[in-house]
Amino acid sequence: MTSATAVRGPGGKTGGPPGRPERRPGRRPVDHGAWFLVLPALLPILVLSVGPLLYGIALAFTDAQSGRTRSTQWIGALNFRDLAQDTLFWESFRIGLLWAVGVTVPQFVLALGLALLLNQNLRFRWAARALAIIPWAMPEVVVGIMWRLVYHPDAGVLNETLRGLGLGGGHAWLTGLATALPAVIVVGVWAGMPQTTVALLAGLQNTPRELHEAAALDGAGAWRRFRAVTWPALKPVALAVTALNFIWNFNAFALVYVLTSGGPGGRTRLPMLFAYEEAFRYGQFGYAAAMGCVMVAVISVLLALYLVGRLRGGEDR
Repeated sequence: MTSATAVRGPGGKTGGPPGRPERRPGRRPVDHGAWFLVLPALLPILVLSVGPLLYGIALAFTDAQSGRTRSTQWIGALNFRDLAQDTLFWESFRIGLLWAVGVTVPQFVLALGLALLLNQNLRFRWAARALAIIPWAMPEVVVGIMWRLVYHPDAGVLNETLRGLGLGGGHAWLTGLATALPAVIVVGVWAGMPQTTVALLAGLQNTPRELHEAAALDGAGAWRRFRAVTWPALKPVALAVTALNFIWNFNAFALVYVLTSGGPGGRTRLPMLFAYEEAFRYGQFGYAAAMGCVMVAVISVLLALYLVGRLRGGEDR
C-alpha cells in the first residue's frame, strides 16, 4: 500500500501539493463583467427614477416658475419654510392619510375574505378568479369615468337603484361635502382589491394542507385553524401587501383626479393633487417640488419602519 507524502510548510502545518499556492481566506475577486449584465436593467432606473428624483430635490431649493423668460434663483429652504405654514397643504396631507387608511384597511379585509373563498374547492372557481381580477385590468381613468356614471345624480345606477327601493335618490355623491370622500374611498377599495386578493391567494396556496388536516383532526374549528395555521403562514405576505398598498394609496392621483379633481371645496384634494395644481395650474414648480420632497420623506420613513419591523420579525423567528 502506498501513502501520499504530506508537504509540511513553516511551523509544521500540512499544506497542499508542491507548487500550488496555499488558499487563504480573503475577499473574493470582483467580477467586473457582472456589471455589464446588470447595466441594461440599471440604466432605466437611473435615468427614469433616480435622475428625476435628484432633479426634483434640487428644484425644491429654487424659485422655479413657469415662463420661458423667468430666471431660476437658488433660495435655499425658503420653500420648505413657506410649506410649514401652508395650512392648505397640511389639510391635504390629513385628507391623504384618511384616504390611504380608509382604502387600505377595507381593501385588505375584503380581499382576505375573497381570497379565502377563492381558495376553497368550489365549482367554476376558475371563472370566479377571472372575474375577481377584472378591476385590476382596467386603467384608472376608465375606472374613474365608469364610477362617475354610477354616481351620477340624475341617471346614475346607484340613485336609480335607491329610487327603485323607495330610499330616495338624486344624491350628489361626488359633489356633496359630506359624501365626496367616502364615495371616492369606495371606488379606491373596489379598484385596488384584485391585486391584494391575488397576493393573499398566493400566500394561502403556499400554506401546507397537512397543517390544516392535522388541526382538523385535533378538533379545531374553522376560526381556530385560521388563527393557528393560516394567519401565521400568511402574515409576512399580509404585512408586505398592506405596506405597499398604503404607499400606493397615499400617492394616488389619477383615480381621484378623474372622479372629483380634488373637489368639492378641497374635500378630496390629496397631496399629489395639491402638488399638481401648484405646478401645472399656478406654475410654482419649486414650491411643488418641495411638496414632493416632503411626501418622499414620509414614504421613506414608512418604508424604514416596515423594513425594521420585518428584520426584527426575522430575528424573533
